[in-house]
Formats: sequence, structure tokens, C-alpha cells
Amino acid sequence: MIVDTLKNAEKYFCLHPLFEKAFEYLKSIDLEKIEAGKYSIDGDQLSAIVSVKPGKTIEESIAKFECHNKHIDIQICIKGKEHIGWKARQDCLEQRGEYNSEKDVLFFDDVPDMYFQLTDKQFAIFFPGDVHAPMIGKEEIKKLVVKVRI
Repeated sequence: MIVDTLKNAEKYFCLHPLFEKAFEYLKSIDLEKIEAGKYSIDGDQLSAIVSVKPGKTIEESIAKFECHNKHIDIQICIKGKEHIGWKARQDCLEQRGEYNSEKDVLFFDDVPDMYFQLTDKQFAIFFPGDVHAPMIGKEEIKKLVVKVRI
């Protein structure tokens, strides 16, 4: 997992061949004005999902404590204060159900080892080894998730 601000994004271009394109997309759009919905950036290799929703309680969020096998998530908080729970996948012991390959999601009944906060223009990168519980907050949260195909 990586946590940083958009102004430092170029430090991470070397980590994946699509990261530069993903962050260039983020620079090319008006994050304040982008509407909720799904956006194609580069076919099935890069896509974005924008959501504007009320924050969840910790309990609501960890009910969907998740990770992915086929995608890396770059999650950007556009507006609000978002808390996210995290735990290393290798330390999760309570898998819930089977991996859903169609939705690229696997859930766990474990609880996060730590929580951190994202605010305006901060992002977190979640790799397949990062189990995360996003959208925890007391106010409305606007966020954008770039799905990067591995």
C-alpha cells in the first residue's frame, strides 16, 4: 500500500507500466466537477469509478473488507475525509466465500490492523496484497477509484 498526494504521483510511475497513464488521466480532468459514474481510460486496462456517497461506519465498511486479484486500485479522495482500514492479505485468516472473478473481489471477515485518513487530493494505492475497508466517515465522500489491470 502507498499513501501520498497527487503532486507526488510521478514517483510511482515506475511501479507499473500503466501508472503514468492513470495519473495523467487524473491531471487531465477536473476532479471537482467530474460526475459520479464509470469511465473508460484505456479499454479493459484502465478504468475509473467516481462515487459520491455518505460515509460508512467502521462496521459497515469492514463488512466488505476486500482485496482484488486482477486489479490495483488507485483511490483518490476528492472531497471529504475518508478513513480506510487496511491489513496485509497474508495476515488475513478468515476468508468469506470464494473469490468472485467476474467482480474481481475477495472478502475477509478479519478486521483491519490499522486505519488512516485521506483528504482532498490524497490517494492510496492498493495492490492485490492489500485488504482494505474504504469509505469510513461521518460526512459525504467524493472519491475516484482507478482500476489498473495487472
